[in-house]
Amino acid sequence: MPLTEPENRPIRALLIDDHALFRQSVAQSLARDPHLSIEHCASIRDALALLSQQSFDLVLLDHDLGAERASQFLPAARQIGYEGRVLVVTAWVSDNEARRLLRQGVNGIFLKQGELGELAAAIRTVAAGGNWLDHSFAALGEDPAASPQSAPPAFNERQRKVLRFVLEGLSNKEIAWRLQISESYVKAILQSLFQKTGVRTRGQLVRVAVEQYEDQL
Repeated sequence: MPLTEPENRPIRALLIDDHALFRQSVAQSLARDPHLSIEHCASIRDALALLSQQSFDLVLLDHDLGAERASQFLPAARQIGYEGRVLVVTAWVSDNEARRLLRQGVNGIFLKQGELGELAAAIRTVAAGGNWLDHSFAALGEDPAASPQSAPPAFNERQRKVLRFVLEGLSNKEIAWRLQISESYVKAILQSLFQKTGVRTRGQLVRVAVEQYEDQL
């Protein structure tokens, strides 16, 4: 089976954080995963310059950047043509600001108190098209006015490929081999499909996909 670049290359993420020690150590640690490629910078201004020159799948965005705030990023990024995903990675954010960020279109909020492995899982989930909310913000994801999940499912190409293989009855390991990605990434894509379709099991996913979303496959 011919391999295409989206499945072969690692997830490209840009970490924006004004604390040098945090961003450098996190970037170096995450970069040990061969399926992740991490660059970093200290400000939204620097990030916009990088985004205008390079292609990134995901932005990891601190909420408090000194004189800047996360809510300033998305409007400016969309204006220069960035269409990738955004995961807010922060020490703290109020519920009101979290709602504002979700309405703007961020795809998740991860608190820095979490473990590095959990952050890697959040990155894979968001890059795969899903959403990630720290458990302290779980209720916000149920608010139709705040949640990006309120829109009808629209699968991206990677999600469609995985879903087609699920419909064929392939296991996670077989799907990973076919697409030349890690099995953990396949699981993250499946979780994003569960979120978008509102199901909890592969069986339910198959039934809902056939009954409701056949036109998207």
